[in-house]
Order: sequence, then C-alpha cells, then structure tokens
Amino acid sequence: MGKRGRGAKKREPRPRRALSAPFVVAPPSGCRIRTRLHLSPADVVVLRAVGAHLGALAGVDLAARVRIGNVPAARNRRAERKKALTGRSSSRWAGSITRTSEDQYQLARRALNARIGSLRQAIATITARLAIAPGSRERRGRRWVRGYADNAERRAKQQRLQILEGELRRAVRERESGRVRITRGGRRLLHSRHHLYDSATSPKPLSEADWRAQVEGWGEVWSARRMFLTADGEAGAPFGNYTLSINPADGQVAMVLPDPLRPAYANAPRGRYVLDAAATFSHRGEAWADRIASGASVRYDITYDPTRGRWYLDASWSATAKGQKVTVPALETLRRHRVLAVDVNADHLAAWIIDPHGNPVATPHTIPLQLSGLPATTRDARLREAISQLLHLAQHHECAALVIENLDFADARATGREKLGRGRRGKAFRRTVAGIPTGKFRDRLAGMAHHAGLSVIAVDPAYSSRWGAQHWLNPLKEQQTSSGSTTVTGHHAAAVVVGRRGLGCTARRRNDGPRQTPATTASRRAEAGAVRPEDRTGTTAPVASSHHSTGRTERTAPARTSRSTLVVRQTRARPPGKHPPHGPTTVRGPSIHDQLTLFGMPDTANIGQST
Repeated sequence: MGKRGRGAKKREPRPRRALSAPFVVAPPSGCRIRTRLHLSPADVVVLRAVGAHLGALAGVDLAARVRIGNVPAARNRRAERKKALTGRSSSRWAGSITRTSEDQYQLARRALNARIGSLRQAIATITARLAIAPGSRERRGRRWVRGYADNAERRAKQQRLQILEGELRRAVRERESGRVRITRGGRRLLHSRHHLYDSATSPKPLSEADWRAQVEGWGEVWSARRMFLTADGEAGAPFGNYTLSINPADGQVAMVLPDPLRPAYANAPRGRYVLDAAATFSHRGEAWADRIASGASVRYDITYDPTRGRWYLDASWSATAKGQKVTVPALETLRRHRVLAVDVNADHLAAWIIDPHGNPVATPHTIPLQLSGLPATTRDARLREAISQLLHLAQHHECAALVIENLDFADARATGREKLGRGRRGKAFRRTVAGIPTGKFRDRLAGMAHHAGLSVIAVDPAYSSRWGAQHWLNPLKEQQTSSGSTTVTGHHAAAVVVGRRGLGCTARRRNDGPRQTPATTASRRAEAGAVRPEDRTGTTAPVASSHHSTGRTERTAPARTSRSTLVVRQTRARPPGKHPPHGPTTVRGPSIHDQLTLFGMPDTANIGQST
C-alpha cells in the first residue's frame, strides 16, 4: 500500500465511546465441592439401576414440560407432574426431577433468545455491507461501512443471508410456540451417534470388532450422561438431606431407593441402601461439616466418568439466604491499597503490581495459559493453576484486589464471520478470540479470590492495549533495560492501563522532568502579573494583591540575577469568592535572557538595583 501524497485527505479518526465505570465483582453465592467414591461392585450395580430408572422418569417429565410451553410458574403443572412421578420413585426424588426439568426448560429459552439475537446481528451486518458497492465504503452516521471485496464474495454473502433469514424465521416460530429443543445427554453426543463411523478414532476401514467397540463405548457414555442421581437438600433434615445423607463421623452414605427398586436392592430400614464406600471431603470439608451440623440444606450429585471409570460425589449449597445478595467491599476502600492488574490473552496472562497512586512497582509477570486443543478437564485445571499463581502473587505483594477487564465477546462471536477478517487469517483470528476464556476466567477468579480474602475489580476494556502502547510501553521498556528485569511487552503496558483504570486514574502518564520549564514559567508570570524581589524599589517585602483586584502589579527594570534565584510568585487574580492559597509559592527563576525578553529590555540594560 503506497504512502499518501502531499495534500491527500487524512483518514478521520473514529469516535471514541464513553467508558463504563469500574465495579467490584460479586463473589459466588454458593459453593460446590467434590470427592471420589471408591465403590464396590454391588454399589456400582445399584447406582446404575437407580440412575437409569430416574433418568427415564426425568426424560418423560422434561417432555411433558416442553409440551406445556412458555407459561407462568403457577401454570406449569408441577404439582400434577410431581404426583404422577411419586408413585414410581418417591416424593423427594420427584421434586428433584420436576425442579431440574423446569431449570432445563428455562435455560433452553434463554439460549433460544440469545440465538435469535445473534442471527439478527449477523443479518443486519450482512445487509449493511450488501448495500454498498464491492470495493468501496460509505459513511453511515458516525462510522464507515465497507462493502465486500469483490462480486464473488458478495454473491456468497447473499446466499448466507438467505440461510440466516430462514433460521431466524424458524427460531422465532419456536419461541412464539413455546417449544424448545433439548437433548438429554448432549446434542453433540447424539450427532456423533448418527455419524459414528466418521467420529471413530480407530484406523479406517473399521473391522467388525472395532465397530462393536465403537458402538459399546458410545452407549456407555450416552447412558452415563442420561443418568439422574441428584438429591435436593432440605433445611432441618438429618445431615441436611433426606434422600441422600452422609454421616460426617464415618462418611457413611445412605440413599433412599425408588419404590420399584426397594425389594431388590434395599439393605437398610425404610427402603434405603447404604453404600460400602465412604465419602470424605478434603477440600472445605470443615465448612461442609459445620453446615450439616447446623441443620442447613446440602444438595448432592453422583456422576460417572466413563473415560476414567470413576464415580464422583458433589456437595453444593448456597452461601446466602433466599432473596439476599452477597456483600462486597466498597470500591473506594480497595483503591487505598495495592492492586494486581491482569491482562487476559489467548495463551498467557500479563500482570503487574500497581500502587494506590497508579504507578507500576516491582517487575512484570507473565503466566502461561495454553488452552487450545485440550480437553475440558485439562483446560479447567490449567485455568485454576494460573489463577492460583495470580492469587499467590497478590498475597505476596499485599494487594487488596485484582483488576481485570470486563471482557465479553458475545457480539464478536455473533458477527465474527462478517467483521473479523476473511480467509485463513480471519478464521485463525476468530478462533483466537473464541479461545480466550473470558467468562470462565472471571467466574473462577471471583470464587477463588473470595476464598483467599481478595476482591476483584472489573473495568471497561476499551482502548487499554492502544493507550498502553502509546503512553506506557516505551517508558517501561527503558526502566526494564536499566534494571534488567523481565521483558516488557505491550500486554504488560495494557495491564498497567487496566490497573490505573481500576484505581480511578487516567491512562495517560505525566512526562518525566520538571513540571515547569523556564519558558512556560516566564509566560505564566507575564499572564499572572508576578512580583519578584528585583521588581521592588524599596526594602519592604512584596504584598500579594487581593483576590478581588483585577489589575496587575507594575514592573520595573529587572536586576542582574542568576538562573537559580528563588522567585516569589504572586497569586493569580481570581474571581470573587475564590480564596487564594495560604502563603507564597517559590519556583526557580528564569534565565537572564528570558527576563529581558519578558520585560522588553535590551541585553545591555542590566542596571537595576540588586536586593
């Protein structure tokens, strides 16, 4: 691309949007802990039978809830559905099933609304670009809209527009009818069953043995995901749960069996089955024991991981009462202490300690965070490890909070194919944006920081990288070169801007050196009417003019003085009601050349009386 010639029109700068105010992220309102169950073969048989039986009932109830449609909570027939399920399970198992069905239906409704919004954004973007000739651009309001590169891309986008409009019409019809699409076990897993040969990991062509192993492996995963072993807790119940109770003394697990399975599997009174395995919680076990000792409710979930062949038990509870909100510290209180500013990137976290005045202290820190192409469990473990390093760093430097960007790429993901480049380069960039763990990082950090005694401040992410490179990158590199610390990158400069924004400071830094140069000092004295010692004709001290006066003090010829002479600067005249500061202010005087230029004297007129 050639350079602009002289006289060419400069590109107009894009208008900057207003920044939203920082806020303290609320900690999670609940807690969830997990332990592994080392089951006996008899326990495995019982749990599989109970999970399959309750899973079938959960599927029937979910289908019934979807057929009811989008109705208020008072008209969803939950009592009627629960009564029908009680005879084939128990009253509390039926309550957990109907509650889960309602949660799944409402989640599907929110996902459908988000899908409709995403389709509308993509359609609006394509329509705006199709209205412009290929290879050109037009101004629409405060921004420029660019057309597509050529006619071939334009025709492809016209076809894509028709497809998106058809999907939007179908989604709107589904929302108006109240019907949603839910697959128990996951739609992706169901799709892999329809394309089982293509999703096989064994070398192709598959033998009969490989094909049977593929089918059996898929069936095991499908049945494991569709099992239902969720027991809601009750306040005042023994150990916080009637359906599935755990004795904190010895870890004994007792579970109420559904009515049809009691004759075959019950080994304890009142239709219960006591597991041979014991449950102990090493992480936050004391909090769990205190909660069940006080009679508070605790929910339990039993899950099976077919890949590892392990059974897990999760305990969860709410940290606040119903209708109450979690209290957070005031933002002004956190700003009185150091903070750890963090810039989230696709493959690492850039962090720097910021003092209460907005200055970066110590050395920059880079924490690797490589998540692309890894399983979900591995990604979650690496994310937790990176957050743990951040928390240890903040505690070591006595920080009160961590400052992060309130990133949300929902709009970028909705219209990414239309705005974030084209071809391989655009696809790679969109994959990078989609791989940044924004929401999960914020939620994990808020929960782990709360348990570590730290707070999280979220700020607007706009212009942090641009202003960091403009105002902070070069000075920080010079400081790093002199001190020999870690290499400073643009991400560290962006972290500094993020931290200053959380502390209420501006992104721009002050220039090094004195705040006033001799030239600016002389011009300001000329405007303010300064009275200097060499301007006096007697031996009395100068009297500062009243802030009610509007005139300026008369000046006489300056005397010979040096650059280092301390000069008394008179208070600038202020409008009525504005009180002058207490006492005079002393600043370095200008050079002799600047003094003569100020008072219009030639260089040879150095004949004033010295004071």
